[in-house]
Amino acid sequence: QVQLVESGGGLVQAGGSLRLSCAASGLTFSSYVMGWFRQAPGKEREFVAWISRSGISTYYAESVKGRFTISRDNAKNTMYVQMNSLKPEDTAVYYCAARPYSSGSIYPNEWHYWGQGTQVTVSS
Repeated sequence: QVQLVESGGGLVQAGGSLRLSCAASGLTFSSYVMGWFRQAPGKEREFVAWISRSGISTYYAESVKGRFTISRDNAKNTMYVQMNSLKPEDTAVYYCAARPYSSGSIYPNEWHYWGQGTQVTVSS
């Protein structure tokens, strides 16, 4: 059974930083492209970033480019996102996702597995 478990969310002031983790089990982690999405209240789930199976390639939403850094440790079956210079508009539930292909996607319905999410709240 595939499980993706996010952690690291919390409350932070604008300009602050957080690092989210996504621990995976039940799948061959290195065979999956991994991604982060987020969903704010009343809004649709939106793409944040994805990272290739090897970790060499990454892709970011324009809204987080230069502030967020996605990474993965295949030996630990874990993916991360370092979030710096946080803004109130980054407030959302953050989800990790996995798909067994060679590239990522910005569309939530093209991802196979999802975590339960972790809340990130940025105060102004």
